[in-house]
Amino acid sequence: MNTNINGLNINYIDEGQGPLLVMLHGWGSNIDLFASVTNFVKKKYHVVAMDMPGFGKSDEPSEPMDVDDYVTFVLDFIAKLYPEEKEIMFLGHSMGGRIIIKLASGIHDGRIKAGFTIPRIILTDAAGVKPVKSASQNKRTKRYKFYKNLITKTGIVKLFPGTLDALQRKFGSADYAAASPVMRQSLVKVVNEDLVPYMPSVTMPALLIWGDQDTATPLSDGKKMEELMPEAGLAVIEGAGHYSFIDNAYLFNKILGSFLGISM
Repeated sequence: MNTNINGLNINYIDEGQGPLLVMLHGWGSNIDLFASVTNFVKKKYHVVAMDMPGFGKSDEPSEPMDVDDYVTFVLDFIAKLYPEEKEIMFLGHSMGGRIIIKLASGIHDGRIKAGFTIPRIILTDAAGVKPVKSASQNKRTKRYKFYKNLITKTGIVKLFPGTLDALQRKFGSADYAAASPVMRQSLVKVVNEDLVPYMPSVTMPALLIWGDQDTATPLSDGKKMEELMPEAGLAVIEGAGHYSFIDNAYLFNKILGSFLGISM
């Protein structure tokens, strides 16, 4: 299905009947990866998931987006398609978790005005805790800045415009290297925001599901969220990585079903 939100063509799915559950995917992902979760949850819930701007089959934004921009997008999407809903649950993976944390905390403390409440949330392998860079990462960053300064001051960038792009691909993450220029700027904006200060304001029941082998958003992040969110509970899936809902779909759905009242 498709809709237009603020001039962007957005791809989304709308399946099942019951209370509304909106699912938000992670960086570099799309709604297709949620297939096993969607098929399970739609037995009892009205499930909606959209490809975020810049991902999947949705249009790329013309300007870089930060977490607040993605929150605004989600609110605009809901306001257009589901304006009568008074309670909406959210499930978010990775970056989708960031958006939910900002949204849920803002509705609680009055920063964000919405026509609905959030009775509960599910965060799986969620982002939001700004990582502390290791010594090797700091060294890599210094090397990048050195070479960037060198090619800028010597005029190499003007003579060979692709040089800076190649440098960014070499020293950036895989996500950064694979992204377009506008999405690279969005990635920097998103990952550099620490959402820890907002977590105590996420006061609704929150289920946290984590893979203990997650290296992108390590289990320590989940433990920190459980500590800071007053009504959060953490469930750990052994042997699963950053995509715990794919790595062990059966156990993931079993845990999720217990929280949402869905039988296997």
